[in-house]
Formats: sequence, C-alpha cells, structure tokens
Amino acid sequence: MNEVMRQGRPPIPILMYHQIELAPPKGAPYRSLYVSPSSFAHQMSFLHRLGYRGCSMRDLLPYLVGERLGKVFGITFDDGYTNNLNHALPALQRYGFTATCYVVSDLIGRTNVWDQGAGIAQVPLMDHTQLMQWLDAGQDVGAHTRHHVHLIHQTQTEALEEIQGCKQELEAKLGVPVLHFCYPYGEFDSTHVALTRQAGYLTATTTDRGRCAIGGDLLTLPRISVVRRTTRMGLWLRMAVGYRGHR
Repeated sequence: MNEVMRQGRPPIPILMYHQIELAPPKGAPYRSLYVSPSSFAHQMSFLHRLGYRGCSMRDLLPYLVGERLGKVFGITFDDGYTNNLNHALPALQRYGFTATCYVVSDLIGRTNVWDQGAGIAQVPLMDHTQLMQWLDAGQDVGAHTRHHVHLIHQTQTEALEEIQGCKQELEAKLGVPVLHFCYPYGEFDSTHVALTRQAGYLTATTTDRGRCAIGGDLLTLPRISVVRRTTRMGLWLRMAVGYRGHR
C-alpha cells in the first residue's frame, strides 16, 4: 500500500511483534523475532512520552477509515504466545494501550508446531484461560488461520476453511466477535483477500513494509516489523517518516 496523505492526514503505522521474550543463543533460527520484555517496555514508554496512543486493530479501525483523528499506532502480535500475556500486557496496561493478538485457533494451549521443521524452539501458546485474561484486560484477539498454513499452497476450499474456520472457532471458544485477520507468513493473493472479505473480517494485516494510508485497502494493511535489534530512534523514524534504514 502506498504511503500517501489523505486529506492532509499522515499514514498510520502498525507495529508487528512476535515473541516478547529473551532471545535464544546466537545461531538460533529466527532469533531476530524475539524482543526482550525490557526493550518492549522501553519502546512503549518512549512512544507514550512522544504523545502516541497504542491501539488494537479494533480500536485503530476508526482512525484507518478517517472517522477519528489522533496520534495513534497499531500494536499486533502474531501467533498468540503466552509470553505476550506475561511480558507485554503489563506494559500495555501501564500506558493505557491496547493490542491485537492473532491466534491460531486449532493450536490454542499448544505450541508453535508449524516451526518444528525449521528447528525453532517450541514455545507455549496461550490457552483458553489465558486468552480470556487477555480479553478481560481490554485487549483484542484476531485470527491467524486454524493451523498457521501457507495459504498459497492451499486449494480455495482449504484456504476458506482456514480463514473462515478460524474466525468461527475463536468466536465459539471465546464468546467475542473476531473481526481482524493476519495472513500467516505474509503470504496471500487476490483470492485470499476475497476469502477474507467473504469470511466477514474488517481488516487484514500483511508483512508488507510500510504505513497505512487513511481510507486505503483494509484487507492488505502493511506493518512495521519490530525485531530484537530495533532501536527506539529507528522505530520512531519508521513510524513518523517511513524511513526504513534504521532498526
């Protein structure tokens, strides 16, 4: 999505996190996707001091469509790790921020089994009780398919089952509307966008880099990846002016 001004309004950044935990030893696969609890807390404090308000996709939607104005940014967590609840939630609550955690519905209370083939350590995913704690704290749950699949390798019927089935399972288990989706691995094409719309989602996020134009396509939203080595200044540059040379 192009970063363009709509009615003089700057694009809105959405941050993408995975695990909020100390990184594994050097050489571990995908070590960059670990952000330490202290780093996350410092990032939230820094952005709060700059006057930003962190929002879940639920709370960000009115800003994305231009119904509300404000210095806001989105906060998203992919996969639903227990460490999001244990280590991210305290900082979110401290500053009055909300976030969306994208959950793999058929793996609630299990581990990130989709990573086993890559040699990535198995880490607990939130169970039902923990997801309810997340929701009761004012946070949001989104969908990340039933099994964290590569959608581009699925038939259309299989893809619909993963996309729509995840929504249905989460709503049945948690008793809340699930209106926001995230494409696993950032992989999707126009068919998957159409299936996401058909399933009834209001937004869908990608791993495409960038900020979101007001009034843009809500089902192909770009994000800003926050990784282990992301500095506070680098994060601010990417949020405020879209500069991608710093992390």
